[in-house]
Amino acid sequence: MKYVKSYRFVLFSFSILMLSALVFQSCKNRVSTLTPPESEKEDTQEIGYPIALDSTYIAPFFESHPQLQEYEEELKNIYRHYGFSYIWFDTAGLKNYGNSLFYRVKDIEEEGIYATFSHQEDIEAIFKENIEDAENHPDAEMLMTCLYLFYVDVVYKGIDSKTTTDLGWLLPRKEFEETDLLDAVIADQDWKDTDSLMFNQYYRLREVLNRYRKIRDKGGWPSVAVESNQKSFKPKDSSEVIQQIRARLHITGELKENNNSPIYDEDLIAGINKFQAHHGFIPDSIITKEHLAALNTPVEEFIKKIVVNMERSRWVPPGVTTADEFIFVNIPAYKLRLYRKGNIDFESSVVVGSVMTKTVIFDGMMTYLAFSPYWNIPQSIINNEIIPGMEKDENYLQKRNMVWNDGRVRQKPGRTNSLGLVKFMFPNSKAIYLHDTPAKSLFNIDNRARSHGCIRVQNARDLAVKILEDDENWTPEKVDAAMNAGRETTYTLKKEIPVYIGYFTAWVDKEGQVFFFKDVYKRDDRLADLLLYRSEAEKI
Repeated sequence: MKYVKSYRFVLFSFSILMLSALVFQSCKNRVSTLTPPESEKEDTQEIGYPIALDSTYIAPFFESHPQLQEYEEELKNIYRHYGFSYIWFDTAGLKNYGNSLFYRVKDIEEEGIYATFSHQEDIEAIFKENIEDAENHPDAEMLMTCLYLFYVDVVYKGIDSKTTTDLGWLLPRKEFEETDLLDAVIADQDWKDTDSLMFNQYYRLREVLNRYRKIRDKGGWPSVAVESNQKSFKPKDSSEVIQQIRARLHITGELKENNNSPIYDEDLIAGINKFQAHHGFIPDSIITKEHLAALNTPVEEFIKKIVVNMERSRWVPPGVTTADEFIFVNIPAYKLRLYRKGNIDFESSVVVGSVMTKTVIFDGMMTYLAFSPYWNIPQSIINNEIIPGMEKDENYLQKRNMVWNDGRVRQKPGRTNSLGLVKFMFPNSKAIYLHDTPAKSLFNIDNRARSHGCIRVQNARDLAVKILEDDENWTPEKVDAAMNAGRETTYTLKKEIPVYIGYFTAWVDKEGQVFFFKDVYKRDDRLADLLLYRSEAEKI
């Protein structure tokens, strides 16, 4: 066996016990979880004692395992944390959580991962041999630690922060210490108490991934015919296609019962409205060719979307959703939500940046509101839109309630102001903020990527009222008056509110319902490629 030949050393049993005692005395606060409590020892058939790891064996280990050298510094830090004591073995053999790690890696595709540990054969050999003299096999111990670091990298950390920044993800990345997870695993002898180390959306997506893979394994869903002469279906229409739609919706759960009727009845209306809501459409009961295309999307595409968004969830600090209050805007969903104490307290549809003027994925702190605001127009809009407009129409500015000031342009407060009657400011270098809009008709269409980059809020007045509802200085009537005053006033919030602008094309709510959204900025495929998704597509 490869790892047996690499390093063998023999210690006298007395030396092992003395050295272990010294190590544990000096580091007992950190490594006490490695020794079973007295109550557990009485129920154990064989008592295992700690084994010391000679640090001089680390460098030769990585010289003979060059593919693992990326883990060298992290491995050293881990063993320093545990006082250079074995983690995965004691004198009785492999510990329970070591077995658990092995099977977690074997089943790693359940985590939406398609990577393979470079020394998996050596790991398999460790388990086949059932090592009982682990003190003579330090390489087996270190291989297990490298296996753990591999698992942490791909499941808990995800793609490195430089790459995610290059992908345009400017939200804070999760900070993760390998020893935090390992401490929890050792203390519990399993992985049950480690969920708090991950963003909860990750676990919800993992459940949905399992559901959709089961659908795939049963053959997916049948295609729905697209009749060239049928532009759409409305309630009470009759067609064989309606029967096919029923069968499709029954598989994914939007339709609980399939009565196989060819008539577009009340049951199917409810199912279609659910499907439309679950796939980023505005529910209206009308089945168009665009809806049929979504119904005919292969299950593998939805699995890919889930896997990609599981990866995004790995980057998010788990404490985000535990904050007392925060605002989350999901760009592909065209949705803003105000969360308080873990629950949605307010939500509104939004318009986000177009493909040419994308809304940035980042975070900030909302500090003040501006009522009846001026719009200080960005220079790019002045150059690209206003100056050409002025050249065609000498009354261009006057018609739009705008004023020219030495090359700068601003729009006066009022109902025609492009920012509407209120804006919500979280100062940032991207010049992004939330605001009202007079263009309400845009909220009636499915594709709401239409702005210059800022976020237009459909129910902006209600958001202002909600934000200020606990402030004794404000009432809904005062908010209305400030919004319609015709002059700009600002108000600094007593408590700043975190604002997160994210990008999730798959999202699962507390009830386990999954929502899929169009990849408006075409970011999913690039991330999927980085995850080696396409080269491993046969494993989906």
